[in-house]
Amino acid sequence: QVQLVESGGGLVLPGGSLRLSCAASGSIFRINAMGWYRQAPGKERELVARITGGGYTNYADSVKGRFTISMDNAKNTVYLQMNSLKAEDTAVYYCDCNANLGGLVPSHYWGQGTQVTVSS
Repeated sequence: QVQLVESGGGLVLPGGSLRLSCAASGSIFRINAMGWYRQAPGKERELVARITGGGYTNYADSVKGRFTISMDNAKNTVYLQMNSLKAEDTAVYYCDCNANLGGLVPSHYWGQGTQVTVSS
């Protein structure tokens, strides 16, 4: 089994910063990609940022230039540095790990979610 543990959420003022962390553990043969999704009340879950094992990144247009995703392959940990936070960034943030446990078909594993609230 793969377990993802998230940390780093909290309450910040507009313009502030937070750094989310997500550590994956378990019998992981290969991590193909890790990413961050978020879901605000009444809205669908959306992709925020994604990074592949090779270091390729994708960002939602709404966070480009403000958020940075990175991954420590040795620690199986993905980070999301969030700067210049806005009220619209308020959501529960979920970590996703796309990994192979030994087969050819990868599976997705999800963290428990961490609340990020941007408010004055």
